[in-house]
Amino acid sequence: MQSGLKKTKEWIIEFNFDSTLKKDVLMGWNSSNDTKKQLNLSFSNLDDAISWCNSNGFAYSVVETLPKKIKPKSYTSNFSNQRRTSWTH
Repeated sequence: MQSGLKKTKEWIIEFNFDSTLKKDVLMGWNSSNDTKKQLNLSFSNLDDAISWCNSNGFAYSVVETLPKKIKPKSYTSNFSNQRRTSWTH
C-alpha cells in the first residue's frame, strides 16, 4: 500500500506533554487534571493558527516537515525480472 496525502495540508496545534501524570491504582491508567493534551486543533493555513495562538495567549513554535518523496509501486513489481532478491510468500 502507498500512503496518500490526505490531511497533510493542514496546520495542527498540539499542546505540550503534561508531566504531572498520576497512575490509577485500580486500572493502571494514567490520569491528569490537564485536558489540553487530549486536544489537536487543525487550521487550513498557518496565519489562522498563529492568530488563534496569539488571541488565546499561547506561545507557539512552527515546525515544518519536509515534503515526502513517494516512489510509485504496484503489485506487479513483486514479480519483476529486475528484482534483486526473489519474492516468495
